[in-house]
Amino acid sequence: METNKNSLEKVNSAISGYLMLLIFFALIAVMVYGVSLKNPLALVLIPVLILMLPGFFLVNPNSSRVLVLFGKYVGTVKENGFFWTNPFYTKQKISLRARNFETERVKVNDKMGNPILISAILVWRVNDTYKAAFEVDDYESFVTIQSDAAVRILASRYPYDNFDDEQIETTLRSGLDEVNEAMEEELTNRLAMAGLEVLEARIGYLAYAPEIANSMLKRQQAEAIVAARLKIVEGAVGMVEHALDALSEKNIIELDEEKKAAMVSNLMVVLCSDQEATPIVNTGTLHT
Repeated sequence: METNKNSLEKVNSAISGYLMLLIFFALIAVMVYGVSLKNPLALVLIPVLILMLPGFFLVNPNSSRVLVLFGKYVGTVKENGFFWTNPFYTKQKISLRARNFETERVKVNDKMGNPILISAILVWRVNDTYKAAFEVDDYESFVTIQSDAAVRILASRYPYDNFDDEQIETTLRSGLDEVNEAMEEELTNRLAMAGLEVLEARIGYLAYAPEIANSMLKRQQAEAIVAARLKIVEGAVGMVEHALDALSEKNIIELDEEKKAAMVSNLMVVLCSDQEATPIVNTGTLHT
C-alpha cells in the first residue's frame, strides 16, 4: 500500500477480478465433479462460492472505492478495472471527477451596507478520499453549505462599486480577477478539511437587490451624465481657446475684451447645448 504525504489516505492494490473469477469457475467445476461422484465434501464449496461473490467489484475511470473492515479503514482503490478483495470489506464509492456547482442567489450587504444579490460558480473534485469519507458526514452537502458561507463573507469585504470613494480600486463589479482569486482562496481553506480541491471559483451573478436597484440605476445614469458633461466642457473650452488664438494670430478681426466675452459666451452655448443652435443673422453691428 502507498501512503500519501500529509494524509491518512492509503492507496490499495486489489487482486485482479479476472483471476479470481477464473478460480471461482474452477471451484464450481470441482464442486460439480464432486457431486457427480456423490462426494459429500463437494457441498462444502457452496458456502465458499457464496462468500466469494461479494468480493468482486468494479472501479470506473475517475472513480474510487474506499475499503473498510469492521470500522477500520483499510485503503482506497483508485485504479480502474475489475477487482476482487476481502468479501467482508465494505466498499464506499467516491467519484474523483470534477463537478460544477452554482450557489443560490443570496441577499447580503456589501462593504458599504448596500443590499446585493450574489451567487458563485464552483468547480471542485475529491482529492483525498479518506477525508471525504470520514472527516465530514456528507461532503457534497459540506460543499453547498461552505460555498454559501464563503460567498456571504466575500461580499461583505468589498463594495459593489466605488461611488462613495474614488480611492477604492477593488470592487465586486470592477475587480473580478482579484475577487475571484480571493473567493477561490477562501473556498480552498474551507473545503480542505473534507479532502476537496477547488479547481475554479468565480462570481456567477451580481446585482443590486430589487429594493434599491432602480435608485442605483438612476445614480449610475446621473454620474454618467456628469462625466459626459465634464468631457464636453473640457473640449468646448479647448475649441474656444483655439478659435481666439487663431483669430488673434491671423489678424482676421480685432476683438476687445467685451467682444471676446460675447464670442466666448456664444461659442460655449453652441458647443455645450443639448440641442442644435439656431443661427441668427445680425444685419447691424455687434452692439445693436
